[in-house]
Amino acid sequence: MIPTVVWGTGNVGRAAIRAVDAHPALKLDAVLVHTPAKVGRDAGDLAGIGRTLGVAATGDAEATLAGRPRAVVYAASGDIRPDEALADIVAAIRAGAVVVTPSLYPLYDAAGAPPELREPVLAAVAEGGGSLFVSGVDPGWGNDVLPLLVSGLGTTVDTIRCQEIFDYSTYEQEDSVRHLVGMGQPMEYEPPMLAPSVPTMVWGGQIRLMARALGVTLDDITETLQRRPLGSTVTTRTMGSFEAGTQGAVRFEVRGIVGGEPRIVIEHVTRIHPSCAPDWPTPPDGAGAHRVIVEGRPRIQVTVEATDEGENRSAGGNATAVGRLVNAVDWLVDAKPGLYDALDVPLRPAVGRLGRRQP
Repeated sequence: MIPTVVWGTGNVGRAAIRAVDAHPALKLDAVLVHTPAKVGRDAGDLAGIGRTLGVAATGDAEATLAGRPRAVVYAASGDIRPDEALADIVAAIRAGAVVVTPSLYPLYDAAGAPPELREPVLAAVAEGGGSLFVSGVDPGWGNDVLPLLVSGLGTTVDTIRCQEIFDYSTYEQEDSVRHLVGMGQPMEYEPPMLAPSVPTMVWGGQIRLMARALGVTLDDITETLQRRPLGSTVTTRTMGSFEAGTQGAVRFEVRGIVGGEPRIVIEHVTRIHPSCAPDWPTPPDGAGAHRVIVEGRPRIQVTVEATDEGENRSAGGNATAVGRLVNAVDWLVDAKPGLYDALDVPLRPAVGRLGRRQP
């Protein structure tokens, strides 16, 4: 079995612990945490599995990597600490580990990533013999392998649109919801994730990845942004109140322009309450979904809904994103060391898990 470390125990890390525990080729070897209060707690407790796994969380990354784990699922945030995340990941690769992560947005498209990211990773690969595969938590498969698969079912393709549609009151990551995305902030507040060029920095790699797979040349990548205020104050289960007049909904697109037209589009529609922007696209159940729409002949629309941690749609999205990453680990271990992207790494079937349930 492949000794595997899960680094981080937030929304993504909890799902990663469960995914590693369920995978027949992987063995959970260690769990790294940043919060002192989590040190010493059992991984099963941190992941909400309902049973102990016999792996106590540690805050000592240096000692953990000194044990040369074969794989690391890096689930710590890279949103507001990209330099620290890169340093952590490079250290793990240098220690010989295969690393899978959603935390370095510019490496979604590894071939087109900036040199300041590619070069440290490639140097670590050459030195330590590890590998890196980055796929998005939004989730990545919804913006690369799924739309590309669906595009191959048609006779002609005019446009490909990938949508994430979510009620953020279910996300339970208050700092990201309020400050990165701006829900509940005054309308004059500029959320960091919505500042000009940032959506392209985050999702442009997936646009380029799809264009490369489809054999087309991009003229440009452009952005659109719409924001709506709340009509009345709303109260969420875990994040408290969001006041009337503050930002309640966001809709943006990252558009790949081909032949002067937007042909490859990644769109996000997010709300803090269903009452805000009811004329925008909504998910079938009102909570959340990912959707791919291929306009062409025939027109094809695929909607994916996932739940985890009860009925939490956002946790389900995290879990499927993590599944894509964790299920790639054994393939990466068998592959030569390198820097990989979604076009390199096949979508893996759940070998050995059909009919098996996590206790």
